[in-house]
Amino acid sequence: MTGVSRALALVLVVLAPVVGAEAQQTGRVYRVGFLAGTSADTVPLRSLREGLRELGYVEDRNITFEYRFAYDRNEQLPTLAAELVRSKVDVIVTHASPATRAAKQATSTIPIVMVSIGDPVGAGFVASIARPRGNVTGLSNNDTGLAAKRLELLKEALPKLSRVAVLRNPANPSVASQFREAEAAARSLAIEVQAVDVQDPKDLDAAFSTMAKARAGAVTVMGDPLFLSQQKRVADLALRKRLPSIFPRSENVEAGGLMSYGATLADMYGQAAVYVDKILKGAKPGDLPVEEPTRMYLVINQKTARALGLTIPSELLRRADQVIE
Repeated sequence: MTGVSRALALVLVVLAPVVGAEAQQTGRVYRVGFLAGTSADTVPLRSLREGLRELGYVEDRNITFEYRFAYDRNEQLPTLAAELVRSKVDVIVTHASPATRAAKQATSTIPIVMVSIGDPVGAGFVASIARPRGNVTGLSNNDTGLAAKRLELLKEALPKLSRVAVLRNPANPSVASQFREAEAAARSLAIEVQAVDVQDPKDLDAAFSTMAKARAGAVTVMGDPLFLSQQKRVADLALRKRLPSIFPRSENVEAGGLMSYGATLADMYGQAAVYVDKILKGAKPGDLPVEEPTRMYLVINQKTARALGLTIPSELLRRADQVIE
């Protein structure tokens, strides 16, 4: 064997483990868990999958998904989270605060990408927005900071408004901070607020009857998966009780609610794909800052306004990002 041949053989021997490792890494199939307290049709999973596809992930080739949905029964979330942990997924994506709490309690090692969280610090999911630490990061919807703005929008639409019902789910760890913000804003707007709690869909009818008996002039709905999954029913009840309504998500307005103001779920889920990609490539979730929305959308349903006999001020309509006729 010549000196050149011996040198080439030595190089091949040295490189063989590296080439093998690269091939093995390239052939890896990542497993992404997904946990939500709602059903699949209320979460824009398509945005998550499309975002990952744009980053080079092909379903059933180098990535697969494990889905768990509680269908508005949050008491099942801990069991579903434990199932994902046992299935040894590489990362868990969670929708909203109840699912994030269940996942965080189920594992301190598997990375968690939370989506649509009202108050991630106040809920105890992360140490801070800039430095989450631990195994959780993701996207806040800033619903806590926007609770006051939604009351202001209601007052602008209804200048004589003096009493507002606040529909909330007390089981949601972010709702307390949302309600505090709403109370503070109500005082400055000379509005009295009445908390109406619902943890189960079967209690929605009674909740709206309570609002009507208390002579509420409108209802503001706190961010929670329950009210998103029950969007049509909540909108219908508000209309039946002649209550102008405002929500965090535009989906509620498309279902018949009067107004919404907040970030869009589709945008947040598209950005969640970026977090998943970074984590699968080795980033630590505790080092990835939580992202807060920079773009808010005001959506107004004029059809609902007419059904309620309301005339939305023209200035408010001009500021709307979408007007549903």
